[in-house]
Parts: sequence; C-alpha cells; structure tokens
Amino acid sequence: MPAILNYLLYLLSGIGLVMVFFFVYTTITSYDEVLMIRQGNEAAALSLGGTLIGFSLTIASAMMNTKNYTEFLIWAGIAMVIQVLVFGIVTRLLKMSREQMEANNRAFGGLLGAISISIGLINAGGIS
Repeated sequence: MPAILNYLLYLLSGIGLVMVFFFVYTTITSYDEVLMIRQGNEAAALSLGGTLIGFSLTIASAMMNTKNYTEFLIWAGIAMVIQVLVFGIVTRLLKMSREQMEANNRAFGGLLGAISISIGLINAGGIS
C-alpha cells in the first residue's frame, strides 16, 4: 500500500476510534459532560479532556508499535476497555464523582483527567 494511503488509513481510523471512545465514555458516565462543558463547567472539561488525551496516547503508541492494521485495532480496543474500566473503578473508590463534577470542583476534575492521562501513558508504554 502506498505510504499516503497507509497514513490516511491510520489517521482516519485513529480519529474514528477517538470518536467512538468519546461516545462510549460520555454514555457510561453518570453526568452529561458535554452539557456541563457548554455551561462552563471546568471540572467536566478537565476530566473529559484528560480522558481523551489518555486514550489518544495509547492510539498513537499502537500506531507506532504494531506490525499491522489488525494488531493496531486489537490494541486500540484493549486500550478503550482499560480506560473505561479505570474510570469505573476510580469513581467507585472516590464515591463522589457526580456530585463533585456537578459542583464544578476543578480539583476533582483535574484529578480524574490526570488519572486518565496516567493510565493512557501506562497503556501506551505497554504496547511499545
């Protein structure tokens, strides 16, 4: 496959995977991040932004370190599951996610975002 077509395949797939992840993640949370962000909730923006960065780091690592497209897609799927599982575990352990987000607790949103970035980095490192 010509390099430009390979690039476009991975680029469009990466964008599509981030969009799918965005949909899955915003569907499983107990609050509406998009609405909260539209209303100026900085905690929601920090949390969701960190989550997207964390997932994207893993996608980038999978692009760079897998041998073929199928392997890339498998690792992307694994990364998505890990990010969602970590969110579920963290919010259960902290037992206050929804209330803190709705109260626009920026420190809490930043913590959730940082945890997501951290998991994304660990995920990315595991693929390399």
